[in-house]
Amino acid sequence: MCLILVGIDPRPGSRLLVLANRDENHARASAAAAPWAEDARVLGGRDLVAGGTWLAVRNDGRFAAITNVRCGPPKPAPRSRGKLVRDFVLGDMAANDYLATLHTQIDQYSPFNLIVGDSESVVAFDGVSRQRKTLGAGLHSISNGALADQWPKMQRIQQHAEVALARGVDRAALLALLRDPQVAADIDLPDTGFDLERERLLSSIFIQGESYGTRASTLVEVSSGGEVEVIERRFGPGASDLGQDAWRVVDAHARWRHLVEA
Repeated sequence: MCLILVGIDPRPGSRLLVLANRDENHARASAAAAPWAEDARVLGGRDLVAGGTWLAVRNDGRFAAITNVRCGPPKPAPRSRGKLVRDFVLGDMAANDYLATLHTQIDQYSPFNLIVGDSESVVAFDGVSRQRKTLGAGLHSISNGALADQWPKMQRIQQHAEVALARGVDRAALLALLRDPQVAADIDLPDTGFDLERERLLSSIFIQGESYGTRASTLVEVSSGGEVEVIERRFGPGASDLGQDAWRVVDAHARWRHLVEA
């Protein structure tokens, strides 16, 4: 993932809202969000190259999502960051306990920000500084820098989500916030080790590129009663539409139900 908005108790009847864009090379093979063969309680997309995932959620609301941290052109690492998400949702370790186990392994991964949540807490972890932040009530945006950064697209998605939630819009309208292609002004661009043209491309909420861009937009919402809904929209080169799926589970003892295929 490259932009994640997390809402804790974001509106009446909802205890968790996640809006996230996955930005990736279009040539990298991946699978659409669906229940996993190794544990049908878990739903998420899959990276078919390394076997991990960028975002996944379990039928009891346990979830994890990850972004890379931009420090110039990426360098290979022994382990895939997507496996950090996979391992959390397949396990039962408390969020803070799971993050504590990572300190001895961090050098095996390229830089990352990881968000993990269970029934007790939602915690963001900066894999560069190794700092943790427990997310309280309200909206929190995380992208490809430090947890404290406030890049233009982070501010933009948070402001637009606040307005949308106050108006009581539906999930489709919330998901549509992730389709915003507006590029930040040059003066507001972060310096993450790329040239100006690349920084401009990466500055929008939704990235429209032929070889690299937004591959999936995902909404996850967990109701106060434990119902979980996931909507995933997928895109190809040049922001071409590759379809949408929606899934719902009514509680931690139920199976995922496929609602939409397009």
